[in-house]
Amino acid sequence: MNIDVDAFRKPRQPVEPLIYRRWSPRAMSGEALAEHEIDALFEAARWAPSCFNEQPWRFLFARRDTPSWQTFFSLLVEGNQRWASNAALLAVVVSRRAFERNERESRTHSFDAGAAWQCLALQGSALGLVVHGMAGFDYEGARINLEVPDSYRVEAMIAVGRPGRIEDLDESLRERERPSDRKPANEFAFEGSGATLR
Repeated sequence: MNIDVDAFRKPRQPVEPLIYRRWSPRAMSGEALAEHEIDALFEAARWAPSCFNEQPWRFLFARRDTPSWQTFFSLLVEGNQRWASNAALLAVVVSRRAFERNERESRTHSFDAGAAWQCLALQGSALGLVVHGMAGFDYEGARINLEVPDSYRVEAMIAVGRPGRIEDLDESLRERERPSDRKPANEFAFEGSGATLR
């Protein structure tokens, strides 16, 4: 898969290309990832910022063709199974609801886990990998089948793999296999109060 992201996305201000060139393809080849690539993804997540440096995120994962793969794959809704079947790695992101230091509620645990996911996604993009986050899966099934304690919140799933051929996707997905645009900053960044929010 060789898509020119710059043909679809035009930043309005100078930003690091790694940021706007990251997108979420679905076409993956099914090839395995090297151990050092997997390690690099989680090393990147390690460096995300978090409240009190608590690092509440946890990544539970399965590599393709391992005993755990089917457990993770079966959590996905059918629409995501159609393309994620060619992923090399599936992960479930969870976050610890309370601070380890005092067991008080952490109001930012999901926010912090999102920062870790973004670091992982950017690292994957830098490595030339497909990294696609998903909400389309069985959250309660993940909690039960992956034995996630109630002290953690199930946040999202991630599929990672090597780029594949768009032609191998279902026809309904092929037309969506391109970088999407974004709202301009003046539609989400407001100086002052939130009186104009909708």
